[in-house]
Amino acid sequence: MTHLSTPTHLSHRLGHGQSATTKQATERYVLAAAGVVIVALTAGGFWLSYAHLAEVAGQHGLGGSPARRWAWPATLDAFIVAGELLMLRAGLRRATDGWAIALTATGSVGSIALNVAGVSGSGHSGAVPLLDYVVAAVPPTAALLAFGVLMRQIHQLVDRPVDHPDTPSEQPADLLPATSVQPPEPQGRVSESRPRGGRPVSATVEELAEIGRIAAAEQQKLTRDIVRKAVKDKGLTISSERLTEVMDILKPEFKADAGTGPNNG
Repeated sequence: MTHLSTPTHLSHRLGHGQSATTKQATERYVLAAAGVVIVALTAGGFWLSYAHLAEVAGQHGLGGSPARRWAWPATLDAFIVAGELLMLRAGLRRATDGWAIALTATGSVGSIALNVAGVSGSGHSGAVPLLDYVVAAVPPTAALLAFGVLMRQIHQLVDRPVDHPDTPSEQPADLLPATSVQPPEPQGRVSESRPRGGRPVSATVEELAEIGRIAAAEQQKLTRDIVRKAVKDKGLTISSERLTEVMDILKPEFKADAGTGPNNG
């Protein structure tokens, strides 16, 4: 007795779908958590770097004007902000913006260099401990690396292929019991090809094969007449050439399921 669907197959398909859904949900949660950490790291590093540059400016000519002292780092860090925003825009468009990369690199390298240089010029007497340079360099470096990680995630999201709806052969029709008499409705995709001497094809080969597959399972045998009648009952047309293509698809399946070759009308 030939069946296209079995309880085991049904359970496998349902279990696979649930597993995929759980994996996607977990991936979204992890990505959201990582995004929060990245944004917090970028903001924290940027603030520490900006504050240190403001102190350096106050020690080198702008100490008498707090407003100018705090505005001065923006002449450098604004390049980073502008470049990162332009890089984000380019990433969403799946493009590469050379100017945005140059702005971000110039601002980031300049910020790191001035943060480090500000240590030796801040009034230290004698040798400056190496750790002072490290402390000064870490915030702008961390902000730059965090932004790089954020851009990588954005590129991965925009480059991910869009999931397309299942084709008729992947629809839940094969999950129904073999005794079901209602085959799935065709998706309405109309083939633009015209077989020689025949009428316009009203469905794709895959859709016609699915209709014939279900009808043959109900009849427990596969013949051209059974497939042709099932297609006609669906209000569709099928030429002799297209029917041959459908039979070529279905015959191997029924040989594998039944262990013997199907009847051929």
